[in-house]
Amino acid sequence: MHPVPGRPARLRAGWNALNLSTPLGLAVAAATRTRLVRGPEGLLLGFGYRGRLPRAAAFTVGNVVLFRAGPAEVAARPRLLAHEARHASQWAACLGLPFLPLYGAAAAWSLLRTGHPALRNVFEVRAGLADGGYRVPGGVPDGGAPADPE
Repeated sequence: MHPVPGRPARLRAGWNALNLSTPLGLAVAAATRTRLVRGPEGLLLGFGYRGRLPRAAAFTVGNVVLFRAGPAEVAARPRLLAHEARHASQWAACLGLPFLPLYGAAAAWSLLRTGHPALRNVFEVRAGLADGGYRVPGGVPDGGAPADPE
């Protein structure tokens, strides 16, 4: 059982419900048959996501965080969950669905600048590249992929 979320987390959850980003996340989870459980800070966590896109180890839509890994693997990586919680706040700050084209533009900019969609992506940088599993020392990770296997 998770403690009751504080006021900022409750506000974020409410705003992401109103701006339709969390309903979109719920639809993605339903379409991919990913079972959700209540997580910390008002987040909904889905484990064992099997969708083709995105290829990331985890991604967030509103207050819904979908992981390819199972609960035990995610519990062993609290920094990844913290990274994804920051993305939930970014969805709220971007007023919901505008996050998608804004994130896409930031990823394209980063790809043009570094050859990697995350290293100069303002959303990933502010969510914490290392927390998200991106290797940053020395520039682009080997093969241009996140540190975690996908």
